[in-house]
Amino acid sequence: MNIVKEWRTMSFRKEEFRVLFHFYKCDDTGEQFEDEDLVNLNYNQLVNQYRVKYSIPFPEKIKAIREKYHVSGNKMSEILGFGINNYRQYEKGEVPSQSNARLIQLVEDPRELRKLVNINGALGSSFKEKLNRNIEKLIEEQKKEKFKRQFEAYLFDSLLPGSFTGYKIPDLDKFSEMVLFFSEKLKPWKTKLNKLLFYADFAMFQQTAFSISGMKYQAIPMGPVPVKFNSIFEFLENNNKIEIFYQNFPDGGTGEQFLPAPGSKFREEAFSERELKILNLVANKFEKATTKEIIETSHQGKGWIENHEKRSVIDYSYGFDLISVCP
Repeated sequence: MNIVKEWRTMSFRKEEFRVLFHFYKCDDTGEQFEDEDLVNLNYNQLVNQYRVKYSIPFPEKIKAIREKYHVSGNKMSEILGFGINNYRQYEKGEVPSQSNARLIQLVEDPRELRKLVNINGALGSSFKEKLNRNIEKLIEEQKKEKFKRQFEAYLFDSLLPGSFTGYKIPDLDKFSEMVLFFSEKLKPWKTKLNKLLFYADFAMFQQTAFSISGMKYQAIPMGPVPVKFNSIFEFLENNNKIEIFYQNFPDGGTGEQFLPAPGSKFREEAFSERELKILNLVANKFEKATTKEIIETSHQGKGWIENHEKRSVIDYSYGFDLISVCP
């Protein structure tokens, strides 16, 4: 049985989208089928495009909005006027209607949630008081974190998910942990580190139609690199996440080697089991590769070949043409 890929037009809610359909095919009988992983991969490709087209939040975002208010899924459904289990289903992957999606996005702003809470006569007074106290705290915290949000918007160009982020909201904390992971495990030079990060995010997309970090990658002569990587690495060093050691070489060049900062430790709990597996597979595959070798490998991918002349950002759909990192 071999995995076959072919472009197909698929429909979701009367909308048609192009999907690189993956399926197993028997060479002898011609039989075709999908296992659970391929079903999810094909479905995610389809639904991701629909979500982006209509600005419908992804499950992680929907869950994060609820959790920051410390309310249950049933209570959030009640506040928004949904069916009792709707919010939980949206967190598990069911796609909200466009009208429900707009409501969910609206209450990401604590001030908007407060309006809905205060006009909802079905909510108990004690619950309202407690929730309003949490809302006031969040409003104050937002003021304090304004610079961080602006800085992240600068680093990532946009904080919206799409085909250039692997359909994930860019996550600086998660990307920082990826840098720390490879710094701990391999102590790489900067050029190699950039490729390791690229392969981890794109290998995850290859398997699931989602990246790990939501980072955008640009094709430059030395291979794919995270956008604004120098600014990000400087930020991580200034915040005692990593240490960068400089070495002068006989040819006049300077190398930058990455190590974890004293007291800084990679947090496994920030990643899913599958994400951790991908990180380890990438580290093991390229552990002994020299910087020159990993550059040459990255130059074989369509994502780099078709984008490096204009130094364009690489669409994650090129992940399906990636060299196989995973067995």
